[in-house]
Amino acid sequence: MPVLTRLIPSPVVVDIRPGALDDLAFVLADERISQSGKLAVAVSGGSGARLRERIAPSLPGATWYEVGGGTIDDAVRLANDIKAGHYDAVVGLGGGKIIDCAKFAAARVGLPLVAVATNLAHDGLCSPVATLDNDAGRGSYGVPNPIAVVIDLNVIREAPVRFVRSGIGDAISNISAVADWELANRVNGEKIDGLAAAMARQAGEAVLRHPGGVGHDGFLQVLAEALVLTGIAMSVSGDSRPSSGACHEINHAFDLLFPKRAAAHGEQCGLGAAFAMYLRGAHEESAYMAEVLRRHGLPVLPEEIGFTTDEFVRVVEYAPETRPGRYTILEHLDLTTDQIKDIYSDYVKAIGS
Repeated sequence: MPVLTRLIPSPVVVDIRPGALDDLAFVLADERISQSGKLAVAVSGGSGARLRERIAPSLPGATWYEVGGGTIDDAVRLANDIKAGHYDAVVGLGGGKIIDCAKFAAARVGLPLVAVATNLAHDGLCSPVATLDNDAGRGSYGVPNPIAVVIDLNVIREAPVRFVRSGIGDAISNISAVADWELANRVNGEKIDGLAAAMARQAGEAVLRHPGGVGHDGFLQVLAEALVLTGIAMSVSGDSRPSSGACHEINHAFDLLFPKRAAAHGEQCGLGAAFAMYLRGAHEESAYMAEVLRRHGLPVLPEEIGFTTDEFVRVVEYAPETRPGRYTILEHLDLTTDQIKDIYSDYVKAIGS
């Protein structure tokens, strides 16, 4: 008998709402997560430490580990610390760096990971990837999906608004990334996972089309759901293709060429997506994307994050080297320096000031 369905790697619990953190103990008591209540909780010294005081009384069986940063060494150290604890699960409570460290550590010791996000800066909170700094710069490490995701919108609203803006840029960039995936399919025959593409595109479109702003619970709900769906889309496809195209190549180029001046991940991805849409000839879509990004306070021109036109041209020229083997509109057009300058000039005129 043919197999008519497939299993989708996804969390068993996704709790996104105001006040969700107050019910974290009930989520962790799920027998699929923890039977004994013995938990290793990784926190930062900032937002995570403050929340520890609030929720520690409801988690009497937890051992708390403060994580210093987001490096591979931090993650390995955390794994070594929790290895002998005989825990049921690892909880990552904090921003992206803490959750990525907890992901890596949980995978290293063979435990499920519960992601409790304190901001919405990017789509990594539910992805099968841990992004960690290493001696070579920054690396991506494959890990299992979180078994549960908890996002308290009240906590999200307390975080600096720049984190929400970054998440908006990352989510919206899905639209450009999927367009690059489809281009690779048409030109090179690269296989597309239709479900993963649909999930990532609709997540991006939901954020792009929502009329609310960064201070509205309804918009934050949609943004959080979009970031979770994007992470699941990456699990479905088995790589980052649903959310990473020319937009992320441009982001990586900013990081590598100007490591001390680079802006937030989502800011660079959103700017890269708007420009990539213009490159592919989708001028109306590019202009609308730029309009929405501006409405949310995100940059659409490199000058808005402190880069000159010549520096941005260098970024675009270098971007394909950041992901060898990935085919996007940048590889397809294979532009010269002068061509990038000319197209960028047209892009600036098209999106207005």
